[in-house]
Amino acid sequence: MTAVIMFLTMVFDLADKLNDFLQAGATAHEIIFDYFFNFMLLYANMFSSLIIFVSVIWFTSKMAQDTEIIPIWNSGRTFGRFVRPYMIAATFLMLLSLLLNHFIVPRANKVRLAFEEEYYWNNMQVNDYHAEFPGEQVVYFSNYTSESGIVSDFVVEQWNEKGEMVSFLKAKTAKNEPGSDIWTLNNYFERKTSYPKDEIVTGKKLDTTFAFSIDEMATRANVAEAMTYFELKEFIQREKDKGSKRVPTYEVVLYERTSLPFSTYILTIIGIAVASRKKRGGIGINIAIGLAIIFIYIFAMKVTSVAAMNVGFPSYLAVWVPNVLFGAVAYYLYRKVQR
Repeated sequence: MTAVIMFLTMVFDLADKLNDFLQAGATAHEIIFDYFFNFMLLYANMFSSLIIFVSVIWFTSKMAQDTEIIPIWNSGRTFGRFVRPYMIAATFLMLLSLLLNHFIVPRANKVRLAFEEEYYWNNMQVNDYHAEFPGEQVVYFSNYTSESGIVSDFVVEQWNEKGEMVSFLKAKTAKNEPGSDIWTLNNYFERKTSYPKDEIVTGKKLDTTFAFSIDEMATRANVAEAMTYFELKEFIQREKDKGSKRVPTYEVVLYERTSLPFSTYILTIIGIAVASRKKRGGIGINIAIGLAIIFIYIFAMKVTSVAAMNVGFPSYLAVWVPNVLFGAVAYYLYRKVQR
């Protein structure tokens, strides 16, 4: 099932992006191994719990239609004993998914996103940036484009612990040397507060360093996908210190890496409960019920995630509420099947 779904996903994605890749000069080796291999790893793991759910329904429905489950129960085996092998398999798959989510897939995403940045994405632009960095530094700029690498109206304010401004530095344009903390400022003005009078310095060009780079100010929304668990935790804390508005988005990504694998347990129990009794409609009706449950689950995840990103709903609740609700449904169905 995973292979079929990933093949279909790859075909649709290939049809949408292949022309852009070829026009940008990407080689066949890069398209296959840098992009599609990592693309399939990402989505196969992302949808693993849902694919497992459909697989459980298919397998259990087949057993029920062939009248293999009734003899098991008539032999005196409890429903819990029947479910045990499913849960052992679900545990193995959940642990595997956790490992992939937190450590392996982010490294694969780093390669995939680097490929997209070079061959697919358009020029990135950031407008009206404002953030507070560690060390009581406040940074502003009006515009930045990745194509030119130039920052316009660049301002750095240095404050002390008492809330007093120590220095004010402004440049008409600035440029950060890629992969470093070295900056070149053009047409700059600097004012340092001192007693008995302030010190003012102006100039055409200034080479200096800051405790930040343009890479952490001009980032795409999916930057968190390329970070392992510990990297993402550190990144989120840094974004909180800066007062970034994207913190809830990054937190949702972090918490989903655990909540989605855990849903394997819940969906497995629901799948067994739905498919373990023989129905007049056969396997097809069970698959239809399963797909309906999947759509409701995904809808619930999206609603709570949007609430976390836009209306201040706690991120950890946003990703766990669907599991709690469907966990209650799973418990109800489990008890009902036992009777």
